[in-house]
Amino acid sequence: MGLVTLIKALPFLAVSVAGGAVYPAMPVDKTTPVQQRIAINGPNTVTVAWNTYQQLTQACVQYGTAANALSQQTCSSSSITYPTSRTWANVVTLTGLTPANKYFYKIVSTNSTITPFFSPRVPGDKTPFQINAVIDLGVYGKDGFTIDMDLSKRDEIPSIDPSLNHTTIGRLAKTINDYEFIVHPGDIGYADDWILTPRNWFDGKDGYQAITEEFYNQLSPISSRKPYIVSPGNHEAACQEVPLTSGLCPSGQKNFTDFINRFGRTMPTAFTSTSTSSSAKVNANRARLLANPPFWFSFEYGMVHVVMIDTETDFDDAPDQPGGSAGLGAGPFGYSSPIWQQLEFLEADLASVDRSITPWVIVAGHRPWYSTGTSSCKPCQKAFEPLLYKYGVDVAIFGHVHNSQRFAPTINGTADAAGMNNPKAPVYLVAGGAGNIEGLSAVGANKTTNRFAYADSFSYGTINFLSEQRLKIEFVRSDNGQILDSSVLYKAHTERFVVQ
Repeated sequence: MGLVTLIKALPFLAVSVAGGAVYPAMPVDKTTPVQQRIAINGPNTVTVAWNTYQQLTQACVQYGTAANALSQQTCSSSSITYPTSRTWANVVTLTGLTPANKYFYKIVSTNSTITPFFSPRVPGDKTPFQINAVIDLGVYGKDGFTIDMDLSKRDEIPSIDPSLNHTTIGRLAKTINDYEFIVHPGDIGYADDWILTPRNWFDGKDGYQAITEEFYNQLSPISSRKPYIVSPGNHEAACQEVPLTSGLCPSGQKNFTDFINRFGRTMPTAFTSTSTSSSAKVNANRARLLANPPFWFSFEYGMVHVVMIDTETDFDDAPDQPGGSAGLGAGPFGYSSPIWQQLEFLEADLASVDRSITPWVIVAGHRPWYSTGTSSCKPCQKAFEPLLYKYGVDVAIFGHVHNSQRFAPTINGTADAAGMNNPKAPVYLVAGGAGNIEGLSAVGANKTTNRFAYADSFSYGTINFLSEQRLKIEFVRSDNGQILDSSVLYKAHTERFVVQ
């Protein structure tokens, strides 16, 4: 990484000078929807979001249960932008959807298409389903990914839509009917790595925005059809990752601005509890008040309760906040006295989970504290691990390290003696090998509780909820669909409310 560090240390004089950044072509009709994405926003509720090259006075979506019968329409006046962005982000919320049903929607424009989606399952629906964990996914193409920075291994630049040839996005497209939503906790697009492409050196501001636009266009065939659930990573924080220099970033390219603008109105807060327990209802309502999407929040879907956390800011010694090890000076985004808001949210949220309704609990964040390499976040472990164990979280999903890893159920660095047969500790996953310009990370030698590690090609994780007691975890090689690792976790889930 010496060359990368050297390049990132180039003088910031280059940032404001006109140069060679290449933007996606702007449509003639500037109301044309681009960068489409949907998300689960509440029970029976989905947000539809997209960007346009001009502000909309009214953003509207038509939808229905048949492609030729879009009988309902919902509109909003939510159309916002930020300095340095060429586009406006628009959001419409579709409520009152019939659960687990196929719908179709069309963004109202002179140039838009009809897109199918599957409405969310209600909490307590015990039908088996699959989700995907896709983390550290970057733009494909001229500003895009390589393998270990080896340009000879860079994918050929195609003459067709790059999203069809990006190995991970391509695999997600080919298997579109196999999974119901995607979690992507951090490092989305890698716009802050504009400086790794020489033609961007004298046009950093536009290089950042061009990569941002291109990536979300490439992702759109997936994110327009499947709820795409995100939380922050270090590559969303600022215009570049040179420590203590984020103040030099252009306005609009610091402090998670694009991330907030793009996802702040689309992610949920926390669901109202459907439990008969009064304490569960109180804790769920408290979690709703403390949630701060898109940084930390939760939702329920069928037999799983999903919590998204922020490993970058808002806890003691968080790496991206002022004084943190990354030197990015971002946040905090909630209160810190007498305890951090994020941690109060997490405790209230986990305490609210009624396992008779949602037996499985998944937590997803960006930086791992268990890794076969050296990128282990000790402040993250101190802040979050005790709560994950206390409330019996089943699986914890992370990225940041650019490969795939699975660890035995682990607490305080020690494997749970029960293994995958009703452990108390969470199974820890790293699913950071989806592909980006920084390449893949070597597996490393720290394998104390590790059970699988892979860094030979791009890959991602899948979690299949087989029943109330069995869950299957697999890692998939992106280019050919090979199953690299498969394991089944058994949890008895006999207690309604877990405290241990």
